[in-house]
Amino acid sequence: MPDVIRVENLRRTYRMGDVEVNALRGLEFAIPEGQMVAIMGPSGSGKSTLLNLLGCLDRPSAGRYFLGGEEVGRKSDDALADVRNRRIGFVFQNYNLLPQLTALENVELPLVYRGFGRAQRHKRAEDALAAVGLSDRRHHRPLELSGGQQQRVGVARALAGEPDVILADEPTGNLDSQSGEDVLRLFAQLHGSGRTIVIVTHDEEVALHTERIIHLRDGQVTSDEPVPESRRRSLGEVQGL
Repeated sequence: MPDVIRVENLRRTYRMGDVEVNALRGLEFAIPEGQMVAIMGPSGSGKSTLLNLLGCLDRPSAGRYFLGGEEVGRKSDDALADVRNRRIGFVFQNYNLLPQLTALENVELPLVYRGFGRAQRHKRAEDALAAVGLSDRRHHRPLELSGGQQQRVGVARALAGEPDVILADEPTGNLDSQSGEDVLRLFAQLHGSGRTIVIVTHDEEVALHTERIIHLRDGQVTSDEPVPESRRRSLGEVQGL
């Protein structure tokens, strides 16, 4: 399978006054199409910095970042914004839904920025909400939804743009155990349909639902291993999603 993500000698350095902070120190890895990967590490390991780079929210100080075979790490701000909107779907720990909009309107919003016509974006949003099992909640606002339902709206929003990759930042962090399992079932379903998914998490139980775990420490990859079948968590068949 072709690589969706590839990074070569990826580095990110920040200046804090007279102090130079090396947040990422020469990362090297690739993620092929259709793989579900967890990125783990303690606080300060570089997870958030890496997520910002993979999501085209920031640029590397050195090294190269390829998304779908195209080097994107050196693009202009406008070009990076276009890549984010067209090719990356984000799922956030805090959902990032606009409270005044319905679920359907929240899912449609990124498509407005991409210039889709009303009918086309409405159809895409309807289909995405159906894919996460929320067609009957499409006219509800976020405060009328449970935390798990809000996160599923967030997943639908990521799906509607048909991205190359879904980046999920602690997607179960604000959910109770049952809602967290529901979201992980949904990711399992999406992965089974061929989606490329990268989950940043501190929770090993979440990471064990993926195929592969990349561990970071002090801005470096300390291990990059497949999850053995004997340890991999299975949620069984997707039910009611």
